[in-house]
Amino acid sequence: MKLTEVRALVTGGSSGIGFEIAKQLKQRGAEVVLCGRDEAKAIEAAKSIGAHGFGADVSVEPDAVALVKKTIELLPGYNVLVNNAGFGSFGPLVDLDLAEMQRVMATNVFGAMVVARESARHFISRKRGNIINISSSAGVRGFAGGTAYVASKFALSGMTECWRAELRKHDIRVMQINPSEVQTEFFRGGRPQSERKLRAIEIAHAALSMLEMDDRGFITELSVWATNPD
Repeated sequence: MKLTEVRALVTGGSSGIGFEIAKQLKQRGAEVVLCGRDEAKAIEAAKSIGAHGFGADVSVEPDAVALVKKTIELLPGYNVLVNNAGFGSFGPLVDLDLAEMQRVMATNVFGAMVVARESARHFISRKRGNIINISSSAGVRGFAGGTAYVASKFALSGMTECWRAELRKHDIRVMQINPSEVQTEFFRGGRPQSERKLRAIEIAHAALSMLEMDDRGFITELSVWATNPD
């Protein structure tokens, strides 16, 4: 599709990968709605790139439903969902708190599902649409201390495959990107970052490339790794 035809919703779009995807889309002529938990931050981020911004917590179903409804009202041709909202909680199994794991799943899995469900209903009615789920290399391979986050990303990968199987007949492309560690606040946590790790812009370029393929085909899944992160 032509990027000038893109009418996109980017969740978790006020910083990091989501913001960079929204920014690159705007620079290529797309119309964009972005959201984030912090309403002031989301509005400020959107204003800086000429997009629409809203505060929304996708783990709260009414918030997620209202977000898609607002997007459709603002962008009647809404045709691209970038499911990027997510966060991680890390630690060994023996210290894992159930409530914390449920909080991770509420955003990374249930929130992604609700936003996709509402978007898919709209896309089906238009007989066209695109969903890009931003997963992680953690959705391909687990690691010590990653139980909550890895489980959420494996779940997202499974949902991606299910949605793809259901929605292809409606000309809806369901895609997934698996970045390895990226230089964002998500991973920084006060720690110094290797400049050899991926940047958000590499993931944005991957997302735009997936969208730009002619609608007769699509890239189902793309893993993006740093060449030499050490």
